[in-house]
This record gives sequence, C-alpha cells and structure tokens, in this order.
Amino acid sequence: MHPQPHHDNGHPLRVAIIGGGPGGLYAAALLKRLAPSRDITVWERNAPDDTFGFGVVLSDETLGGIEHADPEVYEALQRHFTRWDDIDIVHRDTRHTSSGHGFAALGRRRLLEILHTRCRDLGVDLRFRTEAPEDLPRTHDLVIAADGIHSTTRERHADVFRTRVTHHRCRYIWLAADFPFDSFRFEIAETEHGVMQLHGYPYAPDASTVIIEMREEVWRAAGFDELDEAESVERCAKIFAEALRGRPLKSNNSTWTTFRTVVNDRWSHGNVVLLGDAAHTAHFSIGSGTKLAVEDALALAACLEERDTLPDALAAYEAERRPVVASTQRAARASLEWFEDIALYLDQPPRQFAFNLLTRSRRVTHDNLRLRDARFTETVEREFGCPPGTPPMFTPFRLRGLTLHNRVVVSPMDMYSAVDGVPGDFHLVHLGARALGGAGLVMTEMVCVSEEGRITPGCAGLYTGRQAEAWKRITNFVHDRAPGTAIGVQLGHSGRKGSTKRMWEGMDEPLEEGNWPLVAPSALPYKEFSQTPRDLSRAQLTDIREQFAAAAVRAARAGFDLLELHCAHGYLLSGFLSPLTNRRTDAYGGSLEKRLRFPLEVFDAVRNVWPGERPMTVRISATDWAEGGTSAEDAVEIARAFAAHGADAIDVSTGQVVADEQPEFGRSYQTPFADRIRHTTGIPVIAVGAISSWDDVNSLILAGRTDLCALARPHLYDPHWTLHAAAEQGYTGPGATWPAPYRAGSRRPQTGRTDAPKPRLSLGSGDARGG
Repeated sequence: MHPQPHHDNGHPLRVAIIGGGPGGLYAAALLKRLAPSRDITVWERNAPDDTFGFGVVLSDETLGGIEHADPEVYEALQRHFTRWDDIDIVHRDTRHTSSGHGFAALGRRRLLEILHTRCRDLGVDLRFRTEAPEDLPRTHDLVIAADGIHSTTRERHADVFRTRVTHHRCRYIWLAADFPFDSFRFEIAETEHGVMQLHGYPYAPDASTVIIEMREEVWRAAGFDELDEAESVERCAKIFAEALRGRPLKSNNSTWTTFRTVVNDRWSHGNVVLLGDAAHTAHFSIGSGTKLAVEDALALAACLEERDTLPDALAAYEAERRPVVASTQRAARASLEWFEDIALYLDQPPRQFAFNLLTRSRRVTHDNLRLRDARFTETVEREFGCPPGTPPMFTPFRLRGLTLHNRVVVSPMDMYSAVDGVPGDFHLVHLGARALGGAGLVMTEMVCVSEEGRITPGCAGLYTGRQAEAWKRITNFVHDRAPGTAIGVQLGHSGRKGSTKRMWEGMDEPLEEGNWPLVAPSALPYKEFSQTPRDLSRAQLTDIREQFAAAAVRAARAGFDLLELHCAHGYLLSGFLSPLTNRRTDAYGGSLEKRLRFPLEVFDAVRNVWPGERPMTVRISATDWAEGGTSAEDAVEIARAFAAHGADAIDVSTGQVVADEQPEFGRSYQTPFADRIRHTTGIPVIAVGAISSWDDVNSLILAGRTDLCALARPHLYDPHWTLHAAAEQGYTGPGATWPAPYRAGSRRPQTGRTDAPKPRLSLGSGDARGG
C-alpha cells in the first residue's frame, strides 16, 4: 500500500470502489478522466442490469457540476431527461397545482447504463457479480466505499466512523406506473385504516415512479404485513386507482421498508472513505439520495486534485461536504416528520394544506414560492385572510382582549443590567427601541419574583414597589411613543440555575462571592461545579406561589399588556415539569400529572390576580434534548393542562433543562414542537428558535405552523427588524407603522442596479418536490 499518494506523482493511483451505484460509478469516471493513468476498479455484487427503484431526479445545480466536470456524461443525460414544472397536491378530491418548479428525471437503469458506458470508454475495470475483497485497503491507495445504506465497509469499521442509524415511523414501497404523470403528484388517501400517501413523478415518456407511504400502525391495520409482493402492489393500485387512471402498478423486487437516517461522525478511516448512502442518507421525500452521492463524487475528485496528500484530500472532502449534507439531512428530517404526522394537517383549509406540504422542509419558503407561482401563493394568502398585498406577518392576531397588530414578538432576552432588581435607563432604551421598531409584542427579560429567585445579581425583578415604578416608566413609554405595540412581562424564578455570574462573565458559573442559597424541586445541581439546591418544602412552595401572585399584581399596576409564566429552560417551574430534574416522591413528583401540579398552582394564583381581559401565556421547554426527559408527547399534555387552566397561548421553546443536553440545532429547529402542539390541541402557539428572516416568519404563519413568531438575536442585531422587514417587502400598510419622527427613513435605500434580471429559479431535487 502507498499511504500518501501525492497527486499520482511517482506512481499511478490505485483506486478501489465498492458499489456500482450512481455515486460509485460517477466517482470512477471522474477520477479516471482526470488522470487516465490511474488504475480504477469497481466491485459490484449485483449484475449490471440489476437495479432497484425506478426514476431518479437531479437538480440543475447537480447537472451544472456534471456538465463542468464531464460534458460527455452531461450530454448523454440530457438526451434522456423528462422535464416538467408542476406539483399537484390532491387532497379530499381536490387538486391544487403549483407551477414554476422545474424538474428533470430519468430512469435509474438508464442512468447506470450511461455511467457504465462512460466508465468502460475511459478504461475503468467494472467487476459485476463480484464481492469486494476485504483486503482492498492493503492492496490499493484509496478505497471508496459507495456500497449503500447497508455498507459492509462502514459496518466493518463502525467504531471508527461512529455510525448512528435512526429508524423512522413510516413504511414505504417503491413501485412504477406504465404512464407518465404530468406533474410531481402528491395524493392523500384517508382510508378506514388511516392516512396513506402517494408520491409520484414521471421519469420516461412511458413511465413514472410511484412511492406509497404510511405510518407503521396504518400499514399493519390495512393488512399489508400479511400480503406478498404481488398482493401489496395490487392493493396499492386499488387504493390510488384515480391517480393511476385505473392502470396497474409494477414492482421490481419491491418490499415494504422503513426509512433509516444514517449519520457518521467520521467519513474516512486511513485510506478508506465513505460516499453517498454509506456516509449519509436523506429521506426520499426530498429526493436527494442520488444528488448527494453524485455531488460527493464531484467533491472527492476535486479534493484529490487540489491536495498534495491523501489525508489532506480526504479531510478537505469531508470539510466541504459535511455542512451541505447536514443541511440537507435537516431538511429531509423535517420533510420526513411532516409526512409521519400528516394526519395533523388534514383539516387545514385546502390551499393552506397544500402550502404547508410544499414548505414542509423549510427550504421552499413563502417568498420563493411566490416568485415561482404568484397566483397560487396569493390564493393561499387570500384564503388565510391576508388583505391584497399584505404579507402574512402583518396580519393582526387577538389574544383575549389584546389585539396584536402583527405576528412578530421580541423574544425575552436576559440583559443582566438591573441594579437591585430595578430596571434602569438601559432597559428603557433597549425595550423602547424595539417597541419603536414595530414588533407587535415586546417581551421583557425573565423578571424575577424574589431576590432569591434571580439568576444573576443583574437580573430585573418585580418584588418591590420601586421595581414596579421603574417598569411603569418603560410601559408608559411604549404605550405613548409606539402605539400599536404591546409590551409583555415574563415572570420567573431561577431555581437551581441561580446565583451565577452574568452571561459575559461566565455563563452558569457560580459567583465568586455573594452567593445566595438555591431551591429547586430536588437537590440536584445544574452542573458539577454548580451549587446544590435545597429541595423545596411545602411551606416554601406556598411562599413562592404567593411571590408569583404578588409580582403579577405589581405587573398589572405597572401597565403590562400580557403576562408570560416562565416554565422553561430549567428554571424553577420548568424543574418541576421535567422528570430529569424532579425526583420528588410527594404529591409534586412522579407522574406528569403530579409534576404539573405546582406549576399549575402558580398559574392559577397568577391568573386569579391578573386582569381578566389581559392574556397570559406560558413558555415551556417542549423537549429536554436528553434521554428520559420531557418528550414531544409530554409537551402536548403540558400545553393542554395550562390551556385548561386559562392559558391563552403556549410559547414553545426547548432545552436548557439539563447540562448534558444534545440539541439538534438548525434553521427554525424548534418550530416543529410548536406546530405539533398547535395542531394536536388547537391552542395558539408562539414559535421560537433560529427564526431569522421575515421570509421564515411569513412561511411559518401562512403554513399554519404557528400563530406568532418570537425572534431574539435578530432584534439584538436590528431593533427595527420588523419595520425593515416591511420596507424590504415594499409593504406600508397596517401593522407596519413607522413612528412619526422616523417616517423619512421608511423607504428602503436603493443601492446599485435595481433593473438586474432575477436569476432563473432552480431547485435541488428535494427542493423541486416542494420540500
């Protein structure tokens, strides 16, 4: 073995490729084309004409990479592509069509034939019906494991690659129809056994791919677990007879399976590197499997050309591809989970349901869907209730006696800048600036109900009259100078996460001096170096409940329009809700019902003294991101419980409950939890978590995934975020009122050319499916 080939200098690079799918074959062709002296062999256990699945969708972006790297392959593909522009969504006997998407597909067998021909023409050694020898890493300079989701190469070194495989909740089967659909078609069948869905698209003048998918429990209830292949195919054809025009379906060794998401912490081991499904998988509903494999091959070939040593090349390949793949997998996961939970959305207004489906992965958004198909998007907006020309984010929303003039909330953000709990000039400027910035609701930071309930010495409070008077100065400013903007207060108690330094001095680190004793549901420190709290006695629970009520009375007198009870992020009330932080054996611990008892007692005490016409919301952590913690299902029940006691909306956050959490960060990553609560319970929700653009807000609101969107960091970056969002959308109507002194700046400054043509819209394969 030659451990560190240097651009093939000194000897021709010997490359072994395990797996003769599109990714492996394309990698072979590229590497041979770039350096004809390379000795490249592909091992494929199946015959050359064996293939599974039917059609393959490739994006314009992927095709552009192929055209640049190998024009001959590109030209061959072009001759066989089937192209179309529409997506049809058929639900409850109504078809909704969205146009302007742009698809290209061809048969998987045809794709393999093209790549076989290209490899042979270049001199690649293709060995079919042959298992790859286990000693390839010893006999070759580079081994590319493109042997799919069941990669034996990956499994052989699973401890090095640190593979994680997640099994999901739907069964699906790949089939084909003997006619071409004229669009990408999603069809929903509501059967006596549950919801089933068809995903179909053309890939040849006389053929379409058809995927039938349903939840595991639906699959079993319908009896598919007892049918053989032919019987399953026949049953599917009957269920979706109208979509199939009465035509039969055909299979190709098709079996029902569950999707598995594959993630590897490392993609290479010595001179072995993973590619395509061996390295990562993305759910078929965004159609990125072949796309990712081909793009892996392009990147790997480029890195081998650009780097001097194999380790450097493999490291560069992974560094380049991992962020792209991670983003795609997040989108695929969102799409997958949307289809798993499709039953939640069936009662949405028809066009909103279609919009929700098209934007399910968060890659297709309100703005780019509007650019592709303005008529469809405007119809959805009209059905939602948007006046002509009004973005969804600028529609009003009512909570009890309070009408918010738009759907934007300045999320609570701890400022740690109070003195003795008293908010000062900083708070006036901070909250006043954001109120002038046009948000419908501006929330305070967590305002503590007692001195002992502070997180840091800089936390604001509402446990003295002096503090209440200082808050009244701020609410008066908002009401006088930012009419239409409401201001809300978030009440909380730090629990075991108190007596720490300010965030910029050392987040969650205990004070070096001046510490105060902590209390919590159970005597569990937040971190190893944290102070251990005392578990609360019954008498202390009563005292704290009364502290919350007294703070609420002061908040009402201070003029706040809305009150939020903080039951999230591991603070005191959150500590009662999570089984990871509540180990009590009395009436306040154990089952979820018992863990809810004290937070509900506090809520009731606050609601009893809070003015009846003013709304109350509750912020919860919908998951602890830790094994054995609060689950998404628990969060639904928690929301139901608070709503039954009079909560007007649930502010749905996640995590920060235990220090060893493992969050799944990403764009709008917390919104699915709000979405589930809203559609399961009907309770209004506030979505938070990496919502960063006005396009995200419009998309989430119009799809019905949330009622309000709370943004934190964007408002730190730009206090006038909401008004700037209006200007960028050319909107000047209700819900976007500029303060009189600022109106001269209400038009967005023009920079550079404004007549430049918009780029042609192109989508990844999954994006083209509406994901």
